[in-house]
Amino acid sequence: MRASDAERERIAELLREAVAEGRLQMDEFEQRLDKAYQARTHGELEPLVSDLPAPGTAVAPVGSSAPAPVRGSAANWPSRIGGTPTSKGGFALWGGFNRKGRWTVARKFTAFAMWGGGEIDLRDADFEDREVVIRCFAIMGGIHVTAPPELNVDVRGLGIMGGFGEGPNEDGEPVPQAPRVTITGLALMGGVGVERKRTKAERRRIKEAEEAEKAKRLEKGDGGGRKELG
Repeated sequence: MRASDAERERIAELLREAVAEGRLQMDEFEQRLDKAYQARTHGELEPLVSDLPAPGTAVAPVGSSAPAPVRGSAANWPSRIGGTPTSKGGFALWGGFNRKGRWTVARKFTAFAMWGGGEIDLRDADFEDREVVIRCFAIMGGIHVTAPPELNVDVRGLGIMGGFGEGPNEDGEPVPQAPRVTITGLALMGGVGVERKRTKAERRRIKEAEEAEKAKRLEKGDGGGRKELG
């Protein structure tokens, strides 16, 4: 069967998701993308994604050990839920604390900062449970929470002579497979802020994928023009 432009775009989108999740290297992504735009039949398109799972779905374990979960916002969310928490709280008094990188968030996590500051980064974290509560108390101090765009976040804190709030989610939308994190607590003459953004590594992968796709499109268009003129 002959392939349509819409079908070629569907395959290209699957390839973009795969490179964003770290399943494809950039050189392999570019090769497959080039073949996708040159494909004329379904038989040429389907092998390009036959070894890739649907975006955001779990991968079954192979043999006796499961593959390491993909990190970052575009990660495989079901594989990041469960396990023993590595931290149940953070405390800062005339100083600071941070929780970031590879760590497992407890079902109930409590953060306290007085005349100091704390940083809680959930972008590469695992979660003890699908439902997580993070309680933040800032007294003349500040706590900053960074979450990936796909995470379900509910901010319910109170600010008294201070601020307790969430910024806009400009990089994406929450997905049903992700955990639900409720951020509550109190900011007294201080602040608790929640920011939604991707990691630098993920933004770089997405940018490289977009640039590679743009280059392929331009190359395809230029080639078609030269053929027509000839």
